[in-house]
Amino acid sequence: MESREFRNGLFRNPVFVLLLISCVVSTERAQGQDVEPRRWTPFPVGTNVLGAVYANTTGDVLFDPVLLVEDAQADVDTFVVAYARSFAFAGRLSRLDVMVPWQNANWSGLLEGAPASVSRVGLADPSFRVSINLFGAPAVGGNGPQTNPADHGVSTLVGAAVAVTVPLGEYLDDKLLNLGSNRYIVRPQVGVVHKRGPWSFELTGSTFFFTANKKFLIDSKREQDPLHAVQAHLIREFRPGLWSSLSAAYGWGGENTVDGVHSRDKSRVVLAAISAGFPVTKNQGVSVSYIINRTHEDTGSDLNTLTIGWSRLF
Repeated sequence: MESREFRNGLFRNPVFVLLLISCVVSTERAQGQDVEPRRWTPFPVGTNVLGAVYANTTGDVLFDPVLLVEDAQADVDTFVVAYARSFAFAGRLSRLDVMVPWQNANWSGLLEGAPASVSRVGLADPSFRVSINLFGAPAVGGNGPQTNPADHGVSTLVGAAVAVTVPLGEYLDDKLLNLGSNRYIVRPQVGVVHKRGPWSFELTGSTFFFTANKKFLIDSKREQDPLHAVQAHLIREFRPGLWSSLSAAYGWGGENTVDGVHSRDKSRVVLAAISAGFPVTKNQGVSVSYIINRTHEDTGSDLNTLTIGWSRLF
């Protein structure tokens, strides 16, 4: 896809670039807008969690008809190694999360009626997240997960977090499709968890702030407005380690600008998911999720993601 575009000189046309970026970056947005239940689950101080996740994302990429790209599809395999540690800060329970992803991504379709494809393999952008429980779940020690806040007379938790995505992933400045984004992404979050018996309701609000990519398509400058997202989860815990959840999320905003020209590509994306967790041993568990991503614009991506994860506490 890209070689033919460069031969025809289309990437030198700013109108073409803006049309193209409005379609392609929707995949990037969908991957950034996660749907993660139990992200505010408290762990005793000193608990370490090591995890590994595999995710397969497939779906359609919807291009503007002017671009003469048809039947475009994305197929992305993602492998993530994750680590979390709980600690006390100012008497409140806090947590550090680190996630390092590796991806094998393929895009294919018809360009001017002829088959074309692009593949990328390598490291994607790692992310770091620091969170603190502002209300509920005091910082206590122990040997296992603190799965029931009501044990401490708490039925509602309120937390805040900041996640930072670092531009260490593979990035080729003469290519439009990349695994890395060549920019920092800072995401403050606020979350509320209300627990009633075996049921929990989680609500998380996030805003993504993007630094500029000054090496976009060699010498262009890509900027992006903040992207806002909210997600809700209804969780049923059957016993420690065994749970299921229904989730929904909505993201909006994030208009792109290239060399000062607005793309008018504000996002409106709806996500839905079903997830379940199963204990393997006292300190190990697996989880499975199926996530559906749908754009509410004429261009964008309609994606389906299956994830399988493993975690161990120590």
